[in-house]
Amino acid sequence: MASAATSRDLRFLDPAVIARLGSMELKARTVVEGFLSGLHRSPYKGFSVEFAEYRQYLPGDDLSTLDWKVYARSDRHYVKKFEEETNLECHVLLDVSASMAYRGGAVMSKIEYGSVLAASLAYLMHRQRDATGLIEFDERIRARLPASARPGHLHAILLALDRVSPGTTSDVARPLHQLAEALSKRSLVVLISDLLDDPEQVVKGLKHLRFRGTDVIVFQVLDPHEIQFPFKGAAKFTDVESAEEIIADPARVRESYLEAMATLRGRYEKELKGAGIDFLTLDSSKPLDFALLAYLDARGRRK
Repeated sequence: MASAATSRDLRFLDPAVIARLGSMELKARTVVEGFLSGLHRSPYKGFSVEFAEYRQYLPGDDLSTLDWKVYARSDRHYVKKFEEETNLECHVLLDVSASMAYRGGAVMSKIEYGSVLAASLAYLMHRQRDATGLIEFDERIRARLPASARPGHLHAILLALDRVSPGTTSDVARPLHQLAEALSKRSLVVLISDLLDDPEQVVKGLKHLRFRGTDVIVFQVLDPHEIQFPFKGAAKFTDVESAEEIIADPARVRESYLEAMATLRGRYEKELKGAGIDFLTLDSSKPLDFALLAYLDARGRRK
């Protein structure tokens, strides 16, 4: 997958820049417009300029629906979509448990980064005329906005994300099972979480959604310190959910910690991809372009 943005555009996707902006609406608009600007200038040809209104030509399509202007720009054959092809019901699930409040080596905490990602996805979905919903959860569903494409709904989602605050302990699987039982029509679910939970139960919840015919994308958001474990000297480590504290020498535990994290991420990647679920780990200090491109790529394959 090629990078979606040039270095010029990445400035608008950099968490250090986004964190200084005001409202969530401004953050989401800046991220998405910067992303799309870079996408349109990128050599990556996976999407046309009008990705919301066109899809690639398929054998059997009416040749009269081909758009030669888009072909001239993209060197790909695209046809105009019918309205019923365009709409999709999307649900963004944001983990707001206490562990998501961690901020070590990044400008934003994981919950702040996840909120901006959720807002950017909602903004992008709205541009595609998709019905979009939001679920915030920790050990239970804390807030829910049903999927809708009505005027004003995007503003309600962005306002809710502006007010997100960390909750308590996490139970990622519970809202997944609840949503799987509640969905009754073709849907796309995007999960944003650090996935620092029982992987067996998380995978079961995600597979439940997939079994019900729902397409699923999982973004695992981790702080760079959680990925690299750069600590030096004896230190006290506190579990933000249980408040349990331990004293450890990072030099002695680094190897086992990194091995355990690699095993966890490897398990998620293997089991989720084996179930047809898209999975991507995100560093909360890095730009958001790959996350948005992964969403568009996954959505495009579902047309």
